[in-house]
Amino acid sequence: MKWVRDPLLWLVALLAALLWLMPHSGPLFAALFPELPRPVYQQESFISLMLAHCWLVGVSSFIAVVLGVGAGIAVTRPAGREFRPLVETIAAIGQTFPPVAVLAIAVPVIGFGQQPAVIALILYGVLPVLQATLAGLAAVPEAVLSVSQGMGMSRTQRLLRVELPLAAPVIIAGIRTSVIVNIGTATIASTVGVSTLGTPIIIGLSGFNTAYILQGALLVALAAIVVDRAFERLALFISRHRHER
Repeated sequence: MKWVRDPLLWLVALLAALLWLMPHSGPLFAALFPELPRPVYQQESFISLMLAHCWLVGVSSFIAVVLGVGAGIAVTRPAGREFRPLVETIAAIGQTFPPVAVLAIAVPVIGFGQQPAVIALILYGVLPVLQATLAGLAAVPEAVLSVSQGMGMSRTQRLLRVELPLAAPVIIAGIRTSVIVNIGTATIASTVGVSTLGTPIIIGLSGFNTAYILQGALLVALAAIVVDRAFERLALFISRHRHER
């Protein structure tokens, strides 16, 4: 029974248990922080906060992956190579621009809510995907490309059947980094009225409630670990599948 010894399943089970048990952990946090009148965050359920957090990260990461992989492919084609420095510069600016600053600029224009948060997370998540796509495509051996061209493959066929499959492990590593970073960064979305696992952290900071901060941070960290292990499993699956072929 290999699934019994699967660390990923145990981590998922631990995360689910914490989400269910956290509202009932009053005695524990009361013992740890006896000076707090309300030691457990109760305004919203932790399950709903987790679902909202996952939705925000999922949407922003999906768009970041589409933009990063698409831009990486475009600037490695003959027609787009001259735009590569410009694309890399724009992506680097998005990564170095603090998400809080993006929110501060976007909120007066768009308003409070999910839209400015999604924009900030997209800007923050594109660069790792773009860099990984460029590195993965650059690592495809020229001999392999020459053989595929000699077999009569078109440029699109070479991209879909040769380049992307060979570059997939590196691209997955970039996506993994982007998503993990966004899981942690998404907590700041609560500063613009979005319910996430950052909500108890923000409320805890403003109200000097260390218990709230610990509860939100613990769930965010565990969620990031679960997703990281899931990507590790995906990378192993792709590597194994390539060797079998």
